[in-house]
Amino acid sequence: MLTLSNKSKLAALALTLCGMLSAASAAEPALAYSHTDKKLQWGPCPAFIGKGCQIAVLHGDPAKPNLDIFFKVPENFTIPHHWHTSAERMTLVSGNMTVTYDDQKSELIKTGMYAYGPAKRPHRAYCEKGDPCVLFIAFEEPIDAFEVMKAAH
Repeated sequence: MLTLSNKSKLAALALTLCGMLSAASAAEPALAYSHTDKKLQWGPCPAFIGKGCQIAVLHGDPAKPNLDIFFKVPENFTIPHHWHTSAERMTLVSGNMTVTYDDQKSELIKTGMYAYGPAKRPHRAYCEKGDPCVLFIAFEEPIDAFEVMKAAH
């Protein structure tokens, strides 16, 4: 049975833990980026995707869960058949992109639209003519991409 003294100690412990959590989260800065922000550091995509593809890490560590990135390709660009270990939560911030997941019909994603890609589901995409395509992608797991190899006949 909790006595008044024990309840007071429990409440003090809870307040201390809340304060520690608040201090830890206060140390992490809030962020805001546009896909055109000059502060972004763009790097290459996996080689199989091709030249012209770039990735900018927005938040997190690419080797750890919960990573946010911008993924950018030029207009009239084909993203080869591939899959990821992680599910992808995406919003297209520039351009128009046709995405095709295996065993599903193609979807035209327009600027401002949200898309969800299940983990390990192979897909391909095409950035339509017009503007470059920039996707905001939130990965649940560390970032990876595996090319789907064509079967030999």
